[in-house]
Amino acid sequence: MAESVAGLLARLGEPPAHVVGLSLGGCVGLALALRAPERVRSLTIVNAFARLRPATPITAARFALRLGLLATAPMSSVAALVARGLFPRPEQTPLYRAAARSLARTSRRAYIAALRALLGFDVRAALARVRCPTLVVAGSDDATVALDLKEALARGIPGSRWAIVPGSGHATNADQPAAFNATLRDFLAER
Repeated sequence: MAESVAGLLARLGEPPAHVVGLSLGGCVGLALALRAPERVRSLTIVNAFARLRPATPITAARFALRLGLLATAPMSSVAALVARGLFPRPEQTPLYRAAARSLARTSRRAYIAALRALLGFDVRAALARVRCPTLVVAGSDDATVALDLKEALARGIPGSRWAIVPGSGHATNADQPAAFNATLRDFLAER
């Protein structure tokens, strides 16, 4: 995925980009910064990791359930489970519905490919090679990616900035947009 993004930026003749990625997108941004550093002006990684592991036993069980549904149920069932993990609070119902609709349109094949990419992603040994200004953002209530994985990511990237967004789950940009946007604006203003 990072190679595709690098190729697109090159074909468009774009200057180095401010790259912002959430979850899998954060991993893609990180891979882009490592594989094509000339394409990345700055990097913002939101609720991502250098290597995935479940945040808690409950998270591991939810992942196993997701795999079971992926093998046996319609994509709408997988989407509903994932969306509920992203937006669990009653006041987040509109966000839940929008996420469930969007995720349900993902093909099973594409979803499996994304899961494989996540499970195979491991750049822990390469983090010290990231040279662009980097912001690592963590939702304080993220039940998908453990806080310590995000903190380890920030510690592993030289000179990176670390920001925790209170009251935010995995989809920080959606569930705490004002705080997320302010954090991102402050970081980009210095670039």
